[in-house]
Amino acid sequence: MCAIGTQQGGLLSPLLANILLDDLDRELERRGHRFARYADDLVILVRSQRAGERVKASITAYLTGTLKLTVNERKSRVVKTNDCTFLGFTFYGSKLRWSNQAFEDFRHNVRKLTGRSWGVLMAFRLHRLAQYIRGWMGYFGISDYYRPVPELDQWIRRRVRMCYWKQWRYARTKVRHLLALGTSKRHAILTAISSKSYWRLSKTLATQTGMTNQWLKDQGLISVRDLWMKAHGYV
Repeated sequence: MCAIGTQQGGLLSPLLANILLDDLDRELERRGHRFARYADDLVILVRSQRAGERVKASITAYLTGTLKLTVNERKSRVVKTNDCTFLGFTFYGSKLRWSNQAFEDFRHNVRKLTGRSWGVLMAFRLHRLAQYIRGWMGYFGISDYYRPVPELDQWIRRRVRMCYWKQWRYARTKVRHLLALGTSKRHAILTAISSKSYWRLSKTLATQTGMTNQWLKDQGLISVRDLWMKAHGYV
């Protein structure tokens, strides 16, 4: 049995794609098209739907006829720029935003890193979380979409508080930690003995006055907002 092609996501695939599709780049330049390509992901900008359909047909013919390549018709579309996703980004007018799928992938991975059932030390958890957030923002931080950024920080802080609450486990341990962090004795005890879920208790007066934003930052939790502001030159 033999396999055709290279492994998806492998290091060799982008190199071979660039070698093979160099002729496509030259052909697009010869035709005067405005385009962007990364490996085998390609966007061609035209002025109208009709022009898009015409260019799609001609380029498909060039790829299949001249370069002897197979075109994935399911992924090849003619759409407005607002409906176009390229390398995890989409466009809203002149604004660049991360795509909905990229955003959902980010939240999914943060959920995994802040899962209550992951039995690791908090220092290690926060280290891995910081690595992931820095890497994601290093790529997607150029997005112009600021509105969800503060809410992301609030959500991540709440999930980290939930992890601490689960790790402290016993009511006596929870009270001791909260008192050491400055929570009033009454609120510390009432919250520690509560039977409500970890998620609900992670957003109470006791947990928030104890595990403050600054305290979480001192433990190693980094801010999505701070990284976004830095990426856009505000700090």
